Amino acid sequence: MGSMSQMTASAPGAAGNPAQLMSLGTPFQQARNFAVMTGVNAGISTLMRRVRGVEDVQNALVSAFGSGVCFSLVSGMGKPGAQPGSGTANPLMAAFSAGVVFALFQGAFYKLGERFAGGSRAADDDYVKVKAMLDTLGMSKYERNFKKGLLEDRTIGLWDSSSLAEVRVPPGPRLLILDHVDQYRHLLKPAGPLPRA
Repeated sequence: MGSMSQMTASAPGAAGNPAQLMSLGTPFQQARNFAVMTGVNAGISTLMRRVRGVEDVQNALVSAFGSGVCFSLVSGMGKPGAQPGSGTANPLMAAFSAGVVFALFQGAFYKLGERFAGGSRAADDDYVKVKAMLDTLGMSKYERNFKKGLLEDRTIGLWDSSSLAEVRVPPGPRLLILDHVDQYRHLLKPAGPLPRA
């Protein structure tokens, strides 16, 4: 039917053989590059989480940038001749470019994950009692209203009719929620400090 012939470069300095373009190194080099990339990412992410005390998109961007820079330096992306047909290249500029690309992708994936998960995980920890109460009363559909109004667990004891009206909870459910809060007000209070012995 047909035959496959070996591709050759048509001009000096052309890209060359597709096998050269797809060559990522030996399995050992690939494993090393992957280990550097993931190790640096995890290390910087952990350090940022400890220093800043939060896990957010800024941590993801910084750790991805660092892992991209290290990956570029270890894999030799900026060396002359690392890419067929390339002339002289600046390894630091290549490392910076790789860091920026890694950070952009990581930031985009982080934001997509946040959107599909329905918000940040840390914010959900502030609404455990609110969510449980709304589930008990069969009013889960108002959970988003409480989150938008920042009516979280710490504020339950302060709720009144006007605060619930402000987050657009209709009068009927509002009365049921306030009655439930009044019944369990002693349980819903935030815990005070433990007495010293």
